[in-house]
Amino acid sequence: MAQYDVDLFVIGGGSGGVRAARIAAEHGARVMVAEEYRLGGTCVIRGCVPKKLLVYSSRFRAEFEDAVGYGWTVSQTSFDWPTLIANKDREIARLEAAYDATLTKAGVKVVKTRAEIEDAHTVRLASGERVRAGYILIATGATPSFGDPIRGLEHAISSNDAFHLTELPRRVLIQGGGYIAVEFAGIFAGLGSHVTLVYRGENILRGFDDDLRQHLRVEMEAHGIRVLTGCKVVGIEHAGTHYLVELSSGNHVPADRVMFATGRKPNVAKLGLSQAGVQIAANGGIAVDEYSRTTVGNIYAVGDVTNRINLTPVAIREGHAFADTVFGGRATAVDHTNVPTAVFSDPEIGTVGLTEAQARARLARTDIYKAMFKPMKATLSGRATSVLMKLVVDGLSERVVGVHVIGEGAAEMAQIAAIAVKMGATKADFDATIALHPTAAEELVTMRKRSASYAREGAE
Repeated sequence: MAQYDVDLFVIGGGSGGVRAARIAAEHGARVMVAEEYRLGGTCVIRGCVPKKLLVYSSRFRAEFEDAVGYGWTVSQTSFDWPTLIANKDREIARLEAAYDATLTKAGVKVVKTRAEIEDAHTVRLASGERVRAGYILIATGATPSFGDPIRGLEHAISSNDAFHLTELPRRVLIQGGGYIAVEFAGIFAGLGSHVTLVYRGENILRGFDDDLRQHLRVEMEAHGIRVLTGCKVVGIEHAGTHYLVELSSGNHVPADRVMFATGRKPNVAKLGLSQAGVQIAANGGIAVDEYSRTTVGNIYAVGDVTNRINLTPVAIREGHAFADTVFGGRATAVDHTNVPTAVFSDPEIGTVGLTEAQARARLARTDIYKAMFKPMKATLSGRATSVLMKLVVDGLSERVVGVHVIGEGAAEMAQIAAIAVKMGATKADFDATIALHPTAAEELVTMRKRSASYAREGAE
């Protein structure tokens, strides 16, 4: 590719773009990455990493309370929001530096600026400089979406803003019912805020197994979080020292902060996509094939900007597969089935595979195995909580096609269970595995059927 300045130009320095750049460089490609904000992208800078740190902080309050039942005398505790945020910022800065060092070590050139595509092989930087590239990879991620305009929307913050608040709000109203909304509801509540969660649907976490959705709602409400469904925010009024939030139900809720967590939209604006001939899919993301190739042969896209499965590990896998395909001589398509995921709510959720509703719609027969119990830790602490575990099984092949857990350690369990599901393990394989006692996870291999087989209408 001597006629080009670089073999690969990556727009976006998030997890997917960084992985693609590093692997392509290891394959011998000359690579340049443009990032207009900070290396690390959504996950490292304003997403899963800082959010998980806040989740950890929010859980100490319950740990202090539980310690009493185990013989500990806990002296008076206090929480300082500025300390948490400052420590979080230092860790994020360390991770950003690590990303930069990784790219530099791999021989990748990083430019801290915005880039726009002029044509299939030309990228223009904000400085006006043009770079000719053999291949272009778009990995610009997604950005918070506030939905339809409403009165006073300028007073609302996004999850991005929540990481930089100067003080912990006493009262928080969060609109949304997905990952970000329920996670931040748990964070703020755990740190001592009064939280109201507003969601327009019938229940939170649309798309998750219905038993998990209901169980989490009950637990959240037991923790003092007010959950209002079937309504939405229609107006926000600045009322001196606080805000007055009007809901479509006619209710008015006072709040010190109003946060919108109503989803994220792919960052496709002002990238020069149309002039280069790159098409947008019906889902609002960049249209790609199984190899992440766009409608322009030498332009690819990975991660949230494609709006396929918007999870950091998926973006990383897509970026790696792209580099292997284009520069490693190994055509690699990413398998997007049975991707495990976690919601770091309180309690947390870990899940992989089909929900019960999905299985009943797709399979001729479905068997459901379910267990709900008080965790051992709660026997002495006295905490009113329960764990729910559920296996969804293909009634004909006996394959376990879904594992759903809500409770402490659920995410860790789901990661391991995902291996079994991906390998096609059967319920008999689970049963043949000796339980590790005493653990909550042992229920995954000792569960008994909780519902009769279901035959889909019309199935033989």
